[in-house]
Amino acid sequence: MDFLFSPWRYSYIKEANSATGCIFCSLPQLGDDHKAFIVHRAKHNYIILNAYPYTNGHVMIVPFNHTDELQKLSPEAAQEMTALCQRMEGVLRNLYQPEGINMGMNIGKAAGAGVAGHIHMHMLPRWGADANFMTTIGETRVLPEALESSWQKIRKAFS
Repeated sequence: MDFLFSPWRYSYIKEANSATGCIFCSLPQLGDDHKAFIVHRAKHNYIILNAYPYTNGHVMIVPFNHTDELQKLSPEAAQEMTALCQRMEGVLRNLYQPEGINMGMNIGKAAGAGVAGHIHMHMLPRWGADANFMTTIGETRVLPEALESSWQKIRKAFS
């Protein structure tokens, strides 16, 4: 049997299991958007890089209001989220030239939400061959761009 190690996952598992409070509520309060990988703040939502992305350019649009259901989001916050998704689609298409874009929410633990108590919209660029043997067999992702580089590119393009 072959083993592929991904030690970065341990810190994620450790943090997820020992976290007190909500990560999506605490990150905007750090006072350092660079450290938190927040690329944009709007009135009701912010855009943040996914710290454990499926592909480069994987972002999340997150409401500042802590809520576990989309139907509980105010109409203003929901409209702003949609507008940010539209704008982010253009940024991702321009920066990464993807063949497609995945966009969606996993609402609730049973639906696959990693953070079930705070809704967030995932957006990520996709290419026809981005799920190769490393991902499908080795359960390991190979990303050619560091999060720091993604943050700088997306923040500059979004501003």
